[in-house]
Amino acid sequence: MGLDFGSKTVGVAVSDPLFVTAQGIEIIRRKEENKQRRTLARIEELIEEYGVFEIVLGLPVNMNASEGERVEKTREFADRLMRRTGLPVSFWDERLTTVEADRTMMEAKVRRQDRKDYVDKIAAVLILQGYLDARAAGQGQEG
Repeated sequence: MGLDFGSKTVGVAVSDPLFVTAQGIEIIRRKEENKQRRTLARIEELIEEYGVFEIVLGLPVNMNASEGERVEKTREFADRLMRRTGLPVSFWDERLTTVEADRTMMEAKVRRQDRKDYVDKIAAVLILQGYLDARAAGQGQEG
């Protein structure tokens, strides 16, 4: 399962059974950044529904590779995920995934006002697809 963790949304993607392609399945929304109980509960439901045994979480490092406040919040979320689900969580550098997601939607002629409804899900797909491609090539990033 690939996750794009944001301040008020989490984009979710899962892989096919052969671990070749990633598909976006939903965006989990919350009203407040620190209210994550329902988000975690929904992720648990999706883990069971899709038979997930590993989570790949986008790590929002800065363009210069430094780590800011969003990285700290993402790592805290990863700790909550591991404690709650018992599954391993790997990090994947998500620099430019939102830009790439937006570009993909522009090429697909998705209207500007509709893009915000899909960008997190597409970013989750890009995070998971990058991980799957690197795994298939025998490479990896930060674990």
